[in-house]
Amino acid sequence: MNLDFMPSPSPEHPGLFIRDPYKFSDAMLVIPPPLVECLQCFDGSQTDLDLRAALVTITGELEVGQLAQHLVETLSAAGFLEDARYAEMQQERKREFAAATVREPSHAGSAYPADADEMRETMGQWMEGAETLAKANGDLFAIAAPHVSPSGGWQSYRAAYGMLRPEHKDRTFVILATSHYGEPETFGLTRKTFRTPLGDAPTDTALVDWLAVRGGNGVEMEDYCHSFEHTVELQVIFLQHVLGPGVKILPILVGPFVRSIYQGGDPEDDDRVKAFFEALGEMREREGDRLFWVMGVDMAHMGARYQDRFAAVAGEGKMQEVSERDEQRIERINALDAGGFWDLVRQRQDDLKWCGSSPFYTFLKTAPKARGELLKYEQWNIDENSVVSFAGMGFRKR
Repeated sequence: MNLDFMPSPSPEHPGLFIRDPYKFSDAMLVIPPPLVECLQCFDGSQTDLDLRAALVTITGELEVGQLAQHLVETLSAAGFLEDARYAEMQQERKREFAAATVREPSHAGSAYPADADEMRETMGQWMEGAETLAKANGDLFAIAAPHVSPSGGWQSYRAAYGMLRPEHKDRTFVILATSHYGEPETFGLTRKTFRTPLGDAPTDTALVDWLAVRGGNGVEMEDYCHSFEHTVELQVIFLQHVLGPGVKILPILVGPFVRSIYQGGDPEDDDRVKAFFEALGEMREREGDRLFWVMGVDMAHMGARYQDRFAAVAGEGKMQEVSERDEQRIERINALDAGGFWDLVRQRQDDLKWCGSSPFYTFLKTAPKARGELLKYEQWNIDENSVVSFAGMGFRKR
């Protein structure tokens, strides 16, 4: 169930496109339309005879043994079945990541250029005009920026990162970022240096080690999700561009707080979440102005791609209502009203599908008294029928 399924992007090869977002496997398959129905046989309860019976119905042929064997072997070789081959691939990838000292760039060449010179030029274009934006005073201690593709969200990135000043350079940047693939109610840590085309950003391993000890059972140490998740990586490239490649970070992937959204109560009613909040708050009080906080967060996800029964267009129709509801949540965030914000998230079990709700809440529960400011709000059609909303925000101490 960890696989991605979508219509084939190639008109020459129609069918169902399958890939592994966890990258335990690098394989990508297109299952031809007649065979797509057979995939429901791979549910852990049906047998080879059930698969053959399905193939007989589809093909009208009785001799389907070789076809069935070929389908099973192809899926297994790709790492798309829960079998010994998949377990071996999973174990090997996790072992490789745990042993590495550097977290290699996962999205260079796709979300941003892989060539260093081209990267600098592109970053300059995305941040062009940032010097004309209102600069923060010395009380700025946190920003929120998107993790959507910078080509679509560069104005919000620019608004947030344009607030930084040279004196912020020597701080450790605590990056609270959405974990799209991590376990609920968990916090993924890593000690690895983050490498990008701009250079290496070291992780503050002393703080990681402290959180690993004090953060409780909700800590996932050397979380494999860091190896391919984009939400921290995209913050790092902007930090490096603005403050230099060697900027020090504390990357934290925040899993969704699904128990609270679907069962009620507050996220910290879960002991794992409570323990991590307490540790993070203690660290913030202890380290003070040595830390700077960054949230890598998107907001609403609406439209066909996100299982809504309507086509979403940025700024039009239903998305106008979404904008109003986003604004209500942003107001609670700016007031550092954690309870009020989470009450809005729990409404209709977060039908706005804010993937950044758990990093935002984590920040609100551990931040000092402060006031937030909305710098830029946007909606962007990630495809012709689907919209993501996001914003650039800044936070100053009172």
